[in-house]
Amino acid sequence: MNGEERPVGPSVDFVEAKQVGDAVLEGRSVRLEPIDPVRHGPAIWSHMDGHDYIWDYLYEEPPLDEAGLVSILEAAKAKPDWQGFAICLPDLGPVGYAFYLNIVPGMGSIEVGNINFAPVLQRTVAATEAMFLMMRAAFEAGYRRYEWKCNALNLPSRRAAQRYGFSWEGIFRQHLIVKGRNRDTAWLAITDGDWSDLRCAFETWLAPDNFDGAGQQYQALRDLTDRVLVNRDPAQEPVA
Repeated sequence: MNGEERPVGPSVDFVEAKQVGDAVLEGRSVRLEPIDPVRHGPAIWSHMDGHDYIWDYLYEEPPLDEAGLVSILEAAKAKPDWQGFAICLPDLGPVGYAFYLNIVPGMGSIEVGNINFAPVLQRTVAATEAMFLMMRAAFEAGYRRYEWKCNALNLPSRRAAQRYGFSWEGIFRQHLIVKGRNRDTAWLAITDGDWSDLRCAFETWLAPDNFDGAGQQYQALRDLTDRVLVNRDPAQEPVA
């Protein structure tokens, strides 16, 4: 227009990320195994049975029995751009699951989601390490963007994402209809430019010397990741 230059964005030297594959992800406190619904489903169900609230923000209604959970996991595993993991504790075995979703190697974009933790896994070091292991594997495979999306009403999920270092990107209004109800979707993401600092934050937090003999942390992960955030969730209190 009138010979004026307009911004078009920086050029990107990027070909394609690798497929995330189906390798076991091993940590100090947790082991992530490629999901096998028949093998992992019964153990996961034994820890989820009777805790219907954990399904409130997922797409499915709470299953009625073990077979129902296995069926849900089989449907998720069958999706072509999903890759799931059973989250296993050393003493309890499989206690939850999480998936890579919307995997687009050509654009270097991948999402973590369909996360369902039994109560025994929630708010533990193992839960945090599981998210770190998936994050690390994605960036090591060459992905540029690692996404987190959740129901905008799910404030615990939004808090967890911010604690893990996902920067706030906004809300897609009337994005989905789930279980017959409107869902506004909160979007957050980590980019490869954030990753180096976030990896250091996680490694610092997960180090054995960050915990006392009773397992209490000396440094909070949120204090370490907050300095990396590009934008913060407006629904959350700022970190002091």
